[in-house]
Amino acid sequence: MVYQSTGFGGYSMASQWHSLVSQKIFLARTLLSQHDLADSVPAREALWQGATELSLRSRQLLLVMIARFYQDKQSEPENLGALRAALGDDIPEIAELEALATGSSAWWGYLDQLAHYQMQPPIPKKTVSAENIIAVAADTGPERSSKSLSQALTDLKQFIDALEERHSEW
Repeated sequence: MVYQSTGFGGYSMASQWHSLVSQKIFLARTLLSQHDLADSVPAREALWQGATELSLRSRQLLLVMIARFYQDKQSEPENLGALRAALGDDIPEIAELEALATGSSAWWGYLDQLAHYQMQPPIPKKTVSAENIIAVAADTGPERSSKSLSQALTDLKQFIDALEERHSEW
């Protein structure tokens, strides 16, 4: 059940969380729109990292939004395991998110890759010479294009909008 008190400007508490997540997604998209227009490498990197961090914050706030849909006003789950611990195993949104987490092309998994990438120091670049050229497949990390992150944000927005619609019908 959704908390239906409208003491907050006519919005239910869950709707407030939907608005907050939507705001973070909008701000991430705003940064991404400036990314390709930036005229310096540091500016592009700052815009990329800012958009990535806002995307990750949106994802974490989605978990809080789901907790609020189920009347859990205390917990602020940081991950799917914490959400499951707070709400139990019978929540359809947890199953949906776990499916997205295991899918290699799904937005949740992509944001997982970005989160991991953001927490690692940059890999030092090796110099190439005639003596040390060896063909190897290198782990280059997740796709860092504006298009890929923009698509993940679009998919995340569609997900939260569908959740909001589903729970507002109750």
